[in-house]
Amino acid sequence: MATPFATEYGISPYLNFSRTEWADLRNGARLPLTSDELHQLVSLNDAVSLDDVADIYMPLMRLIQLYYEASRQLYQVTNSFLGSPSKSRVPYVIGIAGSVAVGKSSTARILHALLARQQPTLRVDLITTDGFLYPNHLLQDRGIMHRKGFPESYDRRRLIQFMADVKSGLPQLGVPVYSHLTYDIIPEQSLIVDQPDILIVEGLNVLQRGGPGARRPQIFVSDFFDFSIYVDADEQHLQQWYVERFLRLRETAFRNPSSYFKRYAELSVEEAVATAQRIWREINYVNLKQNIEPTRERADLILEKGARHMLERIYLRKL
Repeated sequence: MATPFATEYGISPYLNFSRTEWADLRNGARLPLTSDELHQLVSLNDAVSLDDVADIYMPLMRLIQLYYEASRQLYQVTNSFLGSPSKSRVPYVIGIAGSVAVGKSSTARILHALLARQQPTLRVDLITTDGFLYPNHLLQDRGIMHRKGFPESYDRRRLIQFMADVKSGLPQLGVPVYSHLTYDIIPEQSLIVDQPDILIVEGLNVLQRGGPGARRPQIFVSDFFDFSIYVDADEQHLQQWYVERFLRLRETAFRNPSSYFKRYAELSVEEAVATAQRIWREINYVNLKQNIEPTRERADLILEKGARHMLERIYLRKL
């Protein structure tokens, strides 16, 4: 095997699997989704087949189940050592990161569905960090509306407090709800997270850590993760998928009178392509290179996509 993401000493912290090699680790588990059910989980312009579920997600499910059981045992051992058995339910937290248009939302929803079906006795919840974006009026007041999705556009204090409360086993925690139609937080609406066994947290920058020079210790979202996944793809594919998604939205959601982006619905195809390329170049590509891609090697598992969203290689951290 090649040695991807090698350090300066030529050592890779990852085991490298081809699709076929990874599929062999499925261990005969039954496929719990139908084609129609899978279609409901896949994001616009993403492409995930039942073969992808069988070859990629089912082995990943088996791995997560083994990790989950091991974490429960370790938690019990720690409590036994401390002499303080706890009745609080502390969730196993899975973080999922990756670029705009890479398909991380599909990955999160598929994992959520599979875990819930494979482990019906467990409560599995899914949130996205979109709900912790500052409302548009605050972004506009601060002059960073064009930086939406960048680290500074999130209410980091509120997100960290939520993660701390989750890991403390607190019940009935509210998560703000974000609307992709209105491109804003929905006032007075919350998603309730109530002591799940497994919590999936999906977002652009969830693996980000601080840079050098911090004057005091910092806490990051990734500090609360038990397992993390980065969905990866070549930059050219990401731009292509973003433009294709923009064109499909132009024909669908952008035509909704309530859409924040309804001004784009009347663009010609040529104008829409040019607009999408500009947005990608000036915003999404910058965020990818500055904030998202540098966190890739912090993931426990990297899912690498090729052309047409095909999942081709898997990298599992060994060090």
